[in-house]
Amino acid sequence: MPDASDAPLQPVRMEEGRAMIIAGFAQRHSADTASNPAALWQEFAPFAGKVPGQVGGDRYGLMGEPDSQGAFDYIAGVEVETQAGLNEQLHWFELAPVTYAVFEYQGHLSGVAQTVEALREQWLAESGYTAARAPVLERYSGDYDALAATGTVEIWFPVMPKAI
Repeated sequence: MPDASDAPLQPVRMEEGRAMIIAGFAQRHSADTASNPAALWQEFAPFAGKVPGQVGGDRYGLMGEPDSQGAFDYIAGVEVETQAGLNEQLHWFELAPVTYAVFEYQGHLSGVAQTVEALREQWLAESGYTAARAPVLERYSGDYDALAATGTVEIWFPVMPKAI
């Protein structure tokens, strides 16, 4: 999905998420700063692979639910076995199992927030789903370059079937 303005908003798959803990650097974003978590990723990049209890090599962005002004919490991090042993510099969030519609995004990280907004405003209205009360998860591929803020990102959008 190159960007929300010129690509169809169709998931590449549906995925049953599992319980997991994401730990990393956190930052509060306003509607004005939502399009640029790249600086946080650049700050976190040297820690990826060195977080105590890290599970695998995947990197995740966790976008909390926006408040009434559009502000949200964002974590740039990795999966960990437990929050025990994490230093005070690292923030963590425990994800519960939920169903996700998974979308592929390719391009600069600054376009992800616009794409997520399009999913909320356009795709949800046309799908058979409603948003689940869970964070949006971004899964960064091996080709993602934190310094350039480009590469493939899977956007895992939490959903549940619409009530009939």
